[in-house]
Amino acid sequence: MSYHLSKMVGLGFDAAVDATIAALQAEGFGVLTDIDVAATMHKKLGVAFRPYRILGACNPRMAHEALKLEDKVGTMLPCNVVVQQHDDGSVEVSAIDPVTSMQGIDNPELARLAGTVRDMLRSVVNRIA
Repeated sequence: MSYHLSKMVGLGFDAAVDATIAALQAEGFGVLTDIDVAATMHKKLGVAFRPYRILGACNPRMAHEALKLEDKVGTMLPCNVVVQQHDDGSVEVSAIDPVTSMQGIDNPELARLAGTVRDMLRSVVNRIA
């Protein structure tokens, strides 16, 4: 089982980031964090890295339900979505598969909720051109 939902997109990097944020919003997610990995690697290590952004996405309703089911599930939130440009110039969008990430928690209700969130994130990835 894969730990991510991924798709190559026919957009430039910046357009893919914008489209990903819009798709997240359309599914009820907000972006709580936006980490520019290339800028961070340059600043902290002085190394060049390809365009790579980590968007920390949260659907408040789903997060609230998860926290009611498991008080420590916050260690696994928010749901990360990555937009990256590969060396050949192609751009890929990847979202965490919450079903896979929650397998270590023995709670059938949380597993059900994770399945709902996976469907929402799959819809996000599929929305992007």
